[in-house]
Amino acid sequence: MSLFLFLALAFVACENDLSKVKAIELQEKEDVEITKEAKIIYSDSAHVKAVLTTPILYNHKSSNPYYEMPKGIKVVFYDANLVQTSTVTSDYAIRRENQKTVELKKNVVATNAEGKTFKSEELIWDENLKRFYSNQLVTINTGTNLITGPGFWSNEDFTYYEIKQGSGTFNFKDDFTQQ
Repeated sequence: MSLFLFLALAFVACENDLSKVKAIELQEKEDVEITKEAKIIYSDSAHVKAVLTTPILYNHKSSNPYYEMPKGIKVVFYDANLVQTSTVTSDYAIRRENQKTVELKKNVVATNAEGKTFKSEELIWDENLKRFYSNQLVTINTGTNLITGPGFWSNEDFTYYEIKQGSGTFNFKDDFTQQ
C-alpha cells in the first residue's frame, strides 16, 4: 500500500513539474532563422563599408532581436574606393540589432592596412559611433613595438587608437641629433 501511495505522489509531482516546463517553454518560444555560409554587406549611402562572413548565422527574431554567430566571423572593412582597410576575426560573435553593436569574443584578431595587429578575448564594434573598444586585456603588435593594456578604443580602420594604461616594449632610434 505504501509503495502505491509513493508512486501516486511521484506521478502527481511529475505532472506539475511537466506542466510548468511547458508553460515556460511557450513563453520563451521565439523564431530562429538559420543561415549557413552567410555573407552580410554593410553599406552607407550605397557605399560598401564592410563585408561580414560566417559559417552559420542564427537570426533570433524576438522583441530584442539579435544575430548569433557561434562558429566565428570574418569582417573586412573598406574605404570609399573599396580598398581594404582592416580585417577582424573571432571565434564567436553576436550582433544586437536594437543597440547596433557587434560583440566579438574568443581569439579576436584585428589587422589594419599598416600591418598592426590587435588581439584580445573581446572586442565590441559600436556601429553608431563607428569605433571598436574593449575592456579586456589587449595586445597590439606594431611590428617594432608590443603594447598591452586592460582596454582600448579605436576607429573602424584601426589607424587611430588609444590604449588604457599601456605598457610594453618600445624601440627608439638612437639618433637624437638636433637640427
